[in-house]
Amino acid sequence: MLQEWFYKNIGKITPEVVEKWFVYNEKEPLLFNTGLFLGLFLVFYFWYILLRKADTMRMVYVILFSLFFYYKSSGIYFLLLLGSAVVDYNLGNLVHRTSSVLNKKLCLTFSIILNLGFLGYFKYSNFLIDTWNQISHGNMKGFDVILPVGISFYTFQSISYIIEVYRKEIEPTKRFVDYLFFVSFFPQLVAGPIVRAKDFLPQIYQKLNVTQDDINRAFLLIIGGLIKKTVISDYISLNFVDRVFDLPNSYTPFENLMASYGYTIQIYCDFSAYSDIAIGAASVMGYDLMKNFNSPYFSKSISEFWRRWHISLSSWFKDYIYIPLGGNRTLKWRWYYNLFITFLISGIWHGANWTFVIWGALHGFYLVTAVLLKPKSELLVLK
Repeated sequence: MLQEWFYKNIGKITPEVVEKWFVYNEKEPLLFNTGLFLGLFLVFYFWYILLRKADTMRMVYVILFSLFFYYKSSGIYFLLLLGSAVVDYNLGNLVHRTSSVLNKKLCLTFSIILNLGFLGYFKYSNFLIDTWNQISHGNMKGFDVILPVGISFYTFQSISYIIEVYRKEIEPTKRFVDYLFFVSFFPQLVAGPIVRAKDFLPQIYQKLNVTQDDINRAFLLIIGGLIKKTVISDYISLNFVDRVFDLPNSYTPFENLMASYGYTIQIYCDFSAYSDIAIGAASVMGYDLMKNFNSPYFSKSISEFWRRWHISLSSWFKDYIYIPLGGNRTLKWRWYYNLFITFLISGIWHGANWTFVIWGALHGFYLVTAVLLKPKSELLVLK
């Protein structure tokens, strides 16, 4: 019985099959909801537990697995993650050690420009070229690049780290291996939640302690995430939403409406599933990641929705864009501007397409409208 299941779901193990396990395939990137990841994680976790008392060896082991995981997800671009980690680690040390305020600001600015430069090149360069060609009727050629998986997430983690060092909220990591562990930690590497240095770094200096409650919680989160992704999201997408969206004129108005509702369920199950699996995988390893979704569709207002949806991203924009712009502690018109710009940038972050820009602008408009309709003392916006 077991042998039949094995051959049916995994197949005969040949040198070619084994090679596929370890070589990047652009058409089949390593994802949480694949059988390959489950198999690799079980093997990884066996050795992880054996190394639980050897702190440095365990950290190096996790780093190597994380880099392999990222290689299987994005190919050679794992070197980009490694290179940016080297630069940001050293810049963080410079920010901490130098007594010159000007030099601190220069290091901080250089790090932000470098990180956003990489993100802009891979994510937005072809979008900008296409937009320019449409406006000027030109024929400028785009760049032959692919978007490295998760670059938006680890870029924001790197930026938050050096900002927190600059603000003296944290001290730099004691060793490069500590920083690389933080920035490459594979459970949250490709889809979040976005991990803050001040929340995660203290955990790596504590004694590893995986309790039965951690394992139980992890099991529920991982199983729940897999159900959300494979049973609900993928099923709705393949069997209903995609079909209606591909040929909307072939379906009734009611079916189009139901497909729209189905899509809202699909994207929630997609995003929250990856977060749940990431949190569960981290929990079984002894690390706590923040809850990323909190029943957002039960929100009573647009501001409450954004405190429940992709919480790690919303809080990142609040702390590093909205509040530095002035937040709500300023003139009313400026408050409205801060809200709108924050969500416009959020839209741009979500994707390199004008639809995302419009989406961000609409949510900024909705929140400004909410501010106008309610007194400042009663409104909960980005708090």
